[in-house]
Amino acid sequence: MITAGDLRKGVTFEMDGKIYVVVDFLHVKPGKGAAFVRTKLKNIVTGQVIEKTFNPVEKFEKAHIERKDMVYLYNDGDLYYFMDNDTYEQIPLNKDQVEDALMYITENMICSIQFYKGEAFSVEPPNFVELLITECEPGIQGDTSKAGNKPATVETGLVVQVPLFVNNGEKIRIDTRTGTYMSRA
Repeated sequence: MITAGDLRKGVTFEMDGKIYVVVDFLHVKPGKGAAFVRTKLKNIVTGQVIEKTFNPVEKFEKAHIERKDMVYLYNDGDLYYFMDNDTYEQIPLNKDQVEDALMYITENMICSIQFYKGEAFSVEPPNFVELLITECEPGIQGDTSKAGNKPATVETGLVVQVPLFVNNGEKIRIDTRTGTYMSRA
């Protein structure tokens, strides 16, 4: 069991039969009245974000989320197959479970699959990925000295703002947490 006073960023717990992760929290001790905990919670399964205020002594069941590194193999229609490198077991996931990570992962890439009570519910790509630019306007001679960006489409279909000196056919490094260009690969 965990109390609302113990809630911190990243803590997962069960409330009303749903699993939440704490996105943001604030312990408030007003001059008058009792203290309370103001939180921003994200439903792990649906992704819905809610704001909720708790009494610091409220208790919740702690949710243990298991993470396992698995290799993305291929997709077959709406099913996406991932393989455990240790046991070679393959699991299929629905498109809605994989949707957030699809723009960052390619075949044979290692991803972190999240499980709750043995059921996979979410896929996290690595923090940094290297993807090939498939479509990009050429940089114009003389434009490369000033700071500026242009859109570039990578092999997964993601559109990223890149500097003017980056060209079609180059591999770039992308931060998957923010979806931004980091550097050439």
